[in-house]
Order: sequence, then C-alpha cells, then structure tokens
Amino acid sequence: MLDGAEALRKAVRDVLGVDTPVQRCIRHKERNVLDHLPERDRPVVKRRLRRAWADSEHERALGALKLLAQELDRSHPGAAASLREGMEETLTLIRLGIRGSLKQTLESTNPCESMIECVRRSARNVKRWQSGDMALRWTAAGMLEAERQSRRVIGYADLAKLVNAIERDLAQPTLATPTKEAATLATA
Repeated sequence: MLDGAEALRKAVRDVLGVDTPVQRCIRHKERNVLDHLPERDRPVVKRRLRRAWADSEHERALGALKLLAQELDRSHPGAAASLREGMEETLTLIRLGIRGSLKQTLESTNPCESMIECVRRSARNVKRWQSGDMALRWTAAGMLEAERQSRRVIGYADLAKLVNAIERDLAQPTLATPTKEAATLATA
C-alpha cells in the first residue's frame, strides 16, 4: 500500500522484489487527478473514478479508467497523465480478487498516515535531536502510542485470502521477467 512516492516504490522493489504487488492509494490518486480539473468537471470525473475502482472485474475497471484517461486527454491532458501514472497499481486489490471491507481498508493509506501522525505528535516538542538513536526511541514511543489507539484492521478475517492471492500472483510467470529457459535460449 503506497501513496505514489517514487522513493517508497523503489524501496519496495529493492527490498521485496520487482514482482511484489503494490496497491496505490486511490484517495491520493483521485485527489491528484481532480487537482488538474476545473471545479465544474470534478464531480463527474470523481464519480467515474470511484465507479471504476468499485468494480469487481479487473479488465472492466481498467477499461473504464483507460477510457476516462483517453477522454481527459483532449480537454485536460495533465489530469489524463496523472490518471495513467500508476493506473494499474490502483487496481491491484481488484486484480487479486480482494473484496469487501478489507479492500476498503487497504485501498487507502489512511491507516498508515494515522500512525505516522501519532509519531509526529509524540515528538513535536523535541527541539534538539542528539542522535539517530534518539530519533529511533521517539519514533518507537510514538508507535507504541499509536498501538494503544489502534483498532483491529477492518476486514482482518480476510487477510488469509489476501496472503493466498499474493502467493498465487507471485507464482504466475510475468511477461516482463524472462524465464530461465528463455534466458538460456537467448544466450545459446
């Protein structure tokens, strides 16, 4: 679950691998796309975005987003470009077959941002950071405070389905990554 920051995407790729499924925050994407539009056009585009992201069929949702981007190309190319950037990653949960409350929880970075805000609040009065260890201690203290305020993940009962879906997804060969046999044939 990412908000679109390139540094975070690179970290996920470097640590977890290029094939790790990533869900982009649809609230951030929606805000970014709508920011490129005049006020009068925002409600219609917002409805179309939300309808696409609510769809349970990946190809249909992707088609709706691509059509919207194509239509926006003519009148608002910045909004179209914003929508196209990371479009597939806004549909990862749909592609994996995750539905219901767990999908609603994981399609937004709000739970993560809530924890980050608790860390920020706990360290707001520190004026002189002495060392990296001190920053880590204050971060840990803030996370412990966030833990006390946290509730169960909404849709937690479906987390096993998510794990199975990710494992199935990772087991499928991707077109972008050549198989060992293809690599061997190419070098022969």
